[in-house]
Amino acid sequence: MSSPDYSLYLILDPQLTPNRPLAELAKEAIEGGVTMLQLRCKEAKPREFLELAQEIKEISAPSGVPLIINDRLDIALAAEAEGVHLGQEDLPAREARRILGPDRILGISAGCLKEAREAERIGASYVGLGSIFPTGSKADAGQPIGLEVIAQVSQSLRIPVVAIGGIHLGNVEEVIKKGASGVAVISALLQAEDLKEAAQQMKKAIARGKTIALA
Repeated sequence: MSSPDYSLYLILDPQLTPNRPLAELAKEAIEGGVTMLQLRCKEAKPREFLELAQEIKEISAPSGVPLIINDRLDIALAAEAEGVHLGQEDLPAREARRILGPDRILGISAGCLKEAREAERIGASYVGLGSIFPTGSKADAGQPIGLEVIAQVSQSLRIPVVAIGGIHLGNVEEVIKKGASGVAVISALLQAEDLKEAAQQMKKAIARGKTIALA
């Protein structure tokens, strides 16, 4: 697998979009320039989760956009997804890396520099850092950590840092300017009237932020 592009990372959650098929949303997102997809199904039964993952993988595979499965390593393996994302309370990352092997993507959530460094040490491919801002998309997101932590963590790690939590078109440029490799978003795209257009606008803002950060 070539080096993943973490710049615009969309988390798909059927609980947040009950009136639209996730596969349809995934297709629009990819057309709009989303570079990575994660499937999060906290309430789904294993068979339902797997079937949904396989359906989205059929859409993402031809485009080369990696599919990451939230929490469930077994689903990731069964669906032949490109990787798995784990929280601090999920399956230990060291064991996940052993089972995944060296080539698949392993994302680890972190809320501070200490957790991010530990994630890198035990084999994470990237760190999901947050919640940066207040968010209503994740009940256990905790208190927002703010923009300055992005710079602190990004400068201390060799692996990509993906910022998450309350990120939208109005603040994404600032997040990227602080050094994040990319942003993970949910409602900013899933609740947009035109998902494809919203993704395109977000990509432009990310590009502006990266240009300023590199200047």
